[in-house]
Amino acid sequence: MSLNQLVDSRDVRFIMFEMLELEKLNRFDRFKDFDRNIYEDTLDLAEKIALEQFYPSNSDGDKTGLKFDPKKNEVKVPESFHKAFHSYIDAGFHSLVFPPEMGGMGFPSCVSMAASEYFNAGNTALTMYCGAITGALYILASFGSEEVKNTFIPKMMEGKWGGTMCLTEPGAGSDLGALKTKAVKQPDGTYLITGQKIFISNGEHDMTENIIHPVLARIEGDPEGTKGISIFVVPKFLVNPDGSLGARNDVICSGIEHKMGLKGNATSTLNFGDNGKCVGYLLGQERQGMKVMFMLMNAARIHTGVQAEAVSSAAYMHAVTYARNRIQGAHITQMLNPAAPKVPIIEHPDVKRMLLYMKSTVEGMRMLFLFLAYHEDIMHSSSSADEVKNSTAIVEILTPIVKAGISDAGWLVTAEAMQVYGGYGYCQEYPVEQYARDVKVFSIYEGTNAIQSLDLQMRKILMNPEMYNYQVLKKYITDTIDKAKGIVDERYVAPVARGLEKLGEIIAMMGKQLQEGKFIALVANATPLQQAMFPLIVAWLHLWSLTITLPKSRALVGDAKGADRKKILEDNDEAAYYSGRVLSSQFFIGAEFPKFFGMVECIMNNEGAAIKVDSANFTGALKE
Repeated sequence: MSLNQLVDSRDVRFIMFEMLELEKLNRFDRFKDFDRNIYEDTLDLAEKIALEQFYPSNSDGDKTGLKFDPKKNEVKVPESFHKAFHSYIDAGFHSLVFPPEMGGMGFPSCVSMAASEYFNAGNTALTMYCGAITGALYILASFGSEEVKNTFIPKMMEGKWGGTMCLTEPGAGSDLGALKTKAVKQPDGTYLITGQKIFISNGEHDMTENIIHPVLARIEGDPEGTKGISIFVVPKFLVNPDGSLGARNDVICSGIEHKMGLKGNATSTLNFGDNGKCVGYLLGQERQGMKVMFMLMNAARIHTGVQAEAVSSAAYMHAVTYARNRIQGAHITQMLNPAAPKVPIIEHPDVKRMLLYMKSTVEGMRMLFLFLAYHEDIMHSSSSADEVKNSTAIVEILTPIVKAGISDAGWLVTAEAMQVYGGYGYCQEYPVEQYARDVKVFSIYEGTNAIQSLDLQMRKILMNPEMYNYQVLKKYITDTIDKAKGIVDERYVAPVARGLEKLGEIIAMMGKQLQEGKFIALVANATPLQQAMFPLIVAWLHLWSLTITLPKSRALVGDAKGADRKKILEDNDEAAYYSGRVLSSQFFIGAEFPKFFGMVECIMNNEGAAIKVDSANFTGALKE
């Protein structure tokens, strides 16, 4: 663990080992051979690779970018990506969570996700190539036939073959039921695939020998809509019986997108079966494509939240370093003294406010996704039906919030980091300009945040049987409120309790609207609901944090003030950490969370203008 430009490693450890008490997972057989030292060593290695190889290649991916050869239909990534990619693979991070019998290491998802933060903070565009192998492996292992597993999994476990996720088409984005890609069954049990997919991350590159594409398609004759969709494995190169690469399959990259950010990742258009010879292999059962793909999509949505948090973490860390070293203006207490020495801008109250906003929000995002990951581990490991049910409820209700809430917040945090830099933040001389461009897509891909909000509101809360997901989350928050009493000042406990009460009122109102068939009004408030729940959940996690950090901060700093306090913080890293964690939690609950109540009022007002407005009301714009 070290000081770095990307991730607060001490905070990662605090959440994992002091809040979540990760070693409690060792009660499950699958994790019984792990201990804190192993977890720490793994995170240290992730940090080392991220700092030494991923981070130095980040600007290269942005400035050098990709080279697409339209004659060969090939994409070359920056040379610096190759070494970093192979370091990641050689260390086994792509197979970290898979069981040993599959060739993996069997680590908890919580550790894998914490490691992923380092890599994404270092170079998100590169990490996407790495993570796509894990995602494709996941559904092949879960739904592939023995032949499919034996053909593709070994080389993917070695990291020699890459992966993608092929959903979107020109006329079928969020509306996947409108897809046109077709599959025709052949006498040998394979399928011939024809169609086009767009916005395919990692769709073509030169870092692996082969690329394995999970592809959504409709078998000829199957019904329209999502019920008729199946999923197929389509390799870039066909595989011979002995496992060696055979002929090039009839799938080509016809172009890559020129994007605002993530320029080092090949967002590709893939053509399947232009010559009628694209071979695919069925995954799972016919017409179960959406069921299979949703397993991958839910995992991808969680990791999108991690990506957004990681980029905003890097932006925040860079902003802190810049603020410590940028000399500008006298201290506010000396503003009338023309001879007063100039000070670093981190001494100015508004800069402190901006940094504390970023710090508290990044810490909140990190607590959120690691809390979810911890419950993923319980969900897949426990033999207790009640424990599995409760952890599943947490994972289900928090997945859209991790994706949408964190990606929205990541954009705001990164923008604030640019503000700390002033004019330099807008210039390519410093990395925050790239971070701002990179982070925006996370609210768009893997299902827009509007889609996530609808999923949260309808499937995960209102239509969930007895709203069980919500009830489990509510109990976690209530338990924290009860625990905080007597430890945390009431001014930080009361807002969270009142916020939970207000959320209950919103959900009750929406439940009534659902019963009355007022679907348009419901849909109009889906995004505001999600945007309100995110700060409430972050405030709850900060309250939980305070129950731990306050006693430790008091023990280390006591009542010291002024110069004495300053010396303690400078001499004792742990005192600086805990007291800083206390202040960031207090800031979020006291200065950021009150905005929640204005959001609640907006929802409860049920303003109908957005429902009544007509296309013609948007005057002045072209109609075609």
